[in-house]
Amino acid sequence: MLIVQSLSVYQGATTLLKDANFQVNKSDIVTIMGPSGSGKSSLFSWMVGALSSQFQASGELWLNERRIDILPTAQRQIGILFQDALLFDHFSVGQNLLLALPASLQGSARRHTVENALTRADLAGFYHRDPASLSGGQRSRVALLRALLAQPQALLLDEPFSRLDASLRDTFRQWVFTEVRKLNIPVVQVTHDAQDVPPAGRVLQMGNWA
Repeated sequence: MLIVQSLSVYQGATTLLKDANFQVNKSDIVTIMGPSGSGKSSLFSWMVGALSSQFQASGELWLNERRIDILPTAQRQIGILFQDALLFDHFSVGQNLLLALPASLQGSARRHTVENALTRADLAGFYHRDPASLSGGQRSRVALLRALLAQPQALLLDEPFSRLDASLRDTFRQWVFTEVRKLNIPVVQVTHDAQDVPPAGRVLQMGNWA
């Protein structure tokens, strides 16, 4: 379970978030909606431990009964998928995915794990492909695989569907939801598009914390 407790975020004298409280159970996908400038990016930055020093924050973040807002980013075990795939173009697709694997996975098992993930994403044979040669939808799938291969205990989706054209968006969205639910972890997404909300999904409005 992921819990945000009594979070307030300030930039000088300006309040971006005030007393935000919510929790997300394992396998649930909670959607946070709000206009640009309402604090969605600040919320995610705080959750992963990357909030800029120009902001001040108070509150607590708990994941699986462990308080993690006091931990460095690398120890929080929270993955994030952005609007842009942010792949390393000087590495192959397979090398991008190898970077995400935990150090405990050794030897040939690393390559095998990556190949299996690519096959699952309908990208079999893409291990040696140049990321620059991929379509937008293919880059998005590789980015999600990279986030999942890191074995996060929670996942944040930062408008990952917004850059895709309409013909790809619905298919990719359903694939993402299916994949993350297999992990049985809490998922939080921010979006402007109500169509991104999964069926029967819970929606939170940023305006409630203004």
